[in-house]
Amino acid sequence: MNIPNILTLLRIALIPVFIVIFYLPYSWAREVSALIFALAALTDLLDGYLARRLGQESSLGAFLDPVADKLMVATVLIVLLQQHPTVWMAIPIAIIIGREITISALREWMAEVGARSQVAVSSLGKVKTTAQMIAIFCLIYQESILNIPVFTVGYILLYIAAVLTVWSMCIYLIAAWPRLSEG
Repeated sequence: MNIPNILTLLRIALIPVFIVIFYLPYSWAREVSALIFALAALTDLLDGYLARRLGQESSLGAFLDPVADKLMVATVLIVLLQQHPTVWMAIPIAIIIGREITISALREWMAEVGARSQVAVSSLGKVKTTAQMIAIFCLIYQESILNIPVFTVGYILLYIAAVLTVWSMCIYLIAAWPRLSEG
């Protein structure tokens, strides 16, 4: 067990904490939930950086990191959809969760055929993740800051993240197509 793996496990442990606090009937619950999500997002940045910087990359970390990310994001998106059950919220959430499942399966399959490097994380994927994390934070927080409608900003960013999600998925599928199309 090393520091990056502990941070990844912390991100997983924060999921039930987020859910409980999000649903508390107190005025501060949204703000604290947003902070918990921000902490989880920061651990995502920090664990990978520390693993590389400290030479603590591990098979466990390589497995757990994307699992922790997807668990946190999917959980929070489902909670947000439950709070805002509209088709306009459901569409980008379904796109984002569907893409995560598709790309996870694609990466697993590509690893089985010895071609995982063809679907490695791209810079577009990192931009998508950044837009997604900021969108989710804004949607959780909701309150305007300096007359900036944070919820609306989050909603717009969620759609931008959904577009980037489809775009990055297409890039991964095109990269994998030669292997996918083999007899």
